[in-house]
Amino acid sequence: MSVAVRDADGQRITPEVVVAAYLDRCFPMADERHGPLRWYRPEERAIITWDAWKIPPSLRKTWRKAPYRLTMDMAFARVIAACAERDSTWISPDIERLYGALHQAGVAHSVEAWRGDELVGGLYGLALGGCFCGESMFHRADDAAKLCVMALADHLRARGFSLLDCQQQTPHMARFGARLISDEEYAAVFASALAAEVTWA
Repeated sequence: MSVAVRDADGQRITPEVVVAAYLDRCFPMADERHGPLRWYRPEERAIITWDAWKIPPSLRKTWRKAPYRLTMDMAFARVIAACAERDSTWISPDIERLYGALHQAGVAHSVEAWRGDELVGGLYGLALGGCFCGESMFHRADDAAKLCVMALADHLRARGFSLLDCQQQTPHMARFGARLISDEEYAAVFASALAAEVTWA
């Protein structure tokens, strides 16, 4: 992983530094699309554990209809680029390079939704031990991102992952059972998840 960029303080960031930061409960975000990277450790985190996981009834119906073809790790670069296509974003080209290198190293992963050959939704994040740290998602068709979340959860549960870190609470993730916990509580559940001997594939 030879990619290296600089943060807002001029410190060198490599993919290895990003992983080390996550293990210390921090993550990088850019000020804006072409802004510098800064480090964040929120006082509260939104997480999903399987005892709280839930699927809205309307989405169950949509899932059964299978309106999209769902894949994993088929278009990582396209997914992160699509996540950055909004008026205000923290996903800078430096973020794309760092997480692209992490994908090549087998640490970062994506879930995609396709309508024919058109990419209509997706999400990406990092798999660390038994925790998946979700980063961002996008949709260009109804419920495409939500179905990607459902596919991700199915995969994580099947592989033995115990924690889905959503970072920030949103109404979207709250519908799936996301709840806010303190950084101290997160440290405990994250440490437990990291100790799990699981793999993505």
